[in-house]
Amino acid sequence: MPLFASVTPEGLDQINDAIHEVQVLAETAITHEGRLEGYFFIIVEGKVRVERGGRIINTLGPGDFFGEIALLDGGPRTASAIAETPCRLLTMKHSRFHELLDGSPEIRTAVPGAVGGYLRRLDEEAAI
Repeated sequence: MPLFASVTPEGLDQINDAIHEVQVLAETAITHEGRLEGYFFIIVEGKVRVERGGRIINTLGPGDFFGEIALLDGGPRTASAIAETPCRLLTMKHSRFHELLDGSPEIRTAVPGAVGGYLRRLDEEAAI
């Protein structure tokens, strides 16, 4: 997965210890726009739609992730995410992520850089 592509096997082991798997049913609201929820998600299986102001702004599938802004700053959600199909997700809490950053210079460099690149790509796509 591009988010963790530059992390060494040792760093991946640390990330793996911080991630939990969850399964959600179709039409389950996973995140709620405006709320302080603090979780980041990676889609392993299934399809998730992202809504802002009740309007669909994106559809995500396996390998995609969401909640990256909350992961970085712990602030309110900028959008809602709803499972369109049953989903298997990996999740990490904001506070646990920052523990990883504090304990690993490698992760502190690799993951935020990958998230920044992802956000830039989204911004460029929105400008088209």
